[in-house]
Amino acid sequence: MDLGTKRGVIDSFLCRDCEVIAVPAATNVAEILALKPDGVFISDGPGDPQAVTYVVETARGLVGKVPLFGVGLGHQVLALAMGAEIRKLEHGHRGSNHPVRSFNNNRIYITTQNHGFTVDDISVASTDIEVTMRSLNDNTIEGIRHRILPVFSLQFDPEGYPGYSDTGIFFGQFIDSL
Repeated sequence: MDLGTKRGVIDSFLCRDCEVIAVPAATNVAEILALKPDGVFISDGPGDPQAVTYVVETARGLVGKVPLFGVGLGHQVLALAMGAEIRKLEHGHRGSNHPVRSFNNNRIYITTQNHGFTVDDISVASTDIEVTMRSLNDNTIEGIRHRILPVFSLQFDPEGYPGYSDTGIFFGQFIDSL
């Protein structure tokens, strides 16, 4: 789902031998499922995720039907679709060199970010969301996944890098889930 994606995201899938079908943000669940996708990527894009309720409803309808991967705005959309809330950051995360800790492997990733909203910590407690990553700068949520279903997302840009990327592995993880 193209919410304002960058060419680097599409290239990240193409270089991994994926067929990419980009659909507009207003595409509904039935139209997406009619394409018979192996999985759905919900892209980054500008703005407040609470302003695109139609995208949240589509994401909610896709949860449990196909593997889902969201980045940036797509991360926030998936969080909303799974019952979490979003809040505006006092100071947005902009630029590169943002350290993020993964709880899966205790590794620190240096990330590129450009957002002004975050998943609200308190709201996650009453959902099936597991927090997988946190910012080392302000402890905000940087990664989530559904506890049972193949749904995960990242707040940062995994393709955003000047040269080698150690966060490109997340595209591989999504492809492995298909």
